[in-house]
Amino acid sequence: MSKTAKKSANAEKEEESPLAFEEALSQLEAIVQGMESDQLPLDELIKNYETGTKLYQVCESRLDEAQGRIEVIRKKRDGSVKLESLETTEATNE
Repeated sequence: MSKTAKKSANAEKEEESPLAFEEALSQLEAIVQGMESDQLPLDELIKNYETGTKLYQVCESRLDEAQGRIEVIRKKRDGSVKLESLETTEATNE
C-alpha cells in the first residue's frame, strides 16, 4: 500500500471513530508540553503545531456539540418539569 493510500485510510478511520474530548485534550496538552521544552527541531515543531491545531478543532467541536445537547431542567411552580436548551437559559439570564 502506498503512503498516500495509507494516509487516506487513516483519515477515513479517524472520521469513523472520532476522538473523545478527553483524549484529544490529553494529546493536545502533551504536544504543548513538548513544544515548550525548546528541545524540538523546527520541522518537528511545525508538525506538532499542525497536529495541535487539528486537536484544538476536535476539542472545540466536541464542546460545541455538548453545549447543543445540554438541557437545563427547571421545575415549574406546579411541580412539573420543563426542559430548556442551555442557550435559552443563558439568554434569559443576561
